[in-house]
Amino acid sequence: MSLEQRIRESIRDVADFPKPGIVFKDITPVLQNGELFADITAHFAERYAGRVDKIVGIESRGFIFGAPIATALGVGLTLVRKPGKLPHDRVGVDYDLEYGSDRVEILVV
Repeated sequence: MSLEQRIRESIRDVADFPKPGIVFKDITPVLQNGELFADITAHFAERYAGRVDKIVGIESRGFIFGAPIATALGVGLTLVRKPGKLPHDRVGVDYDLEYGSDRVEILVV
């Protein structure tokens, strides 16, 4: 079975979360499967080896996958977070979701 098929079969749909009518894609089963999690990390590290200077991880799934991928590639990890969570100078962008709007911010370097 391909990696993509293994991932698709592991992701759990949670109906009406966080609001009625929304189907949340729960990656907890993916993370609980150590072999699958390692295979995902290895896949992305191999795909992007020598092609990136930094990994950008977006709150919060991006932190989970970004950290081991950045480590495997020997590059840094930059976090994109919800408003007010990052210290120092930052810039942000607003975006729309199925159930509202939100904002993310990144540090200015």
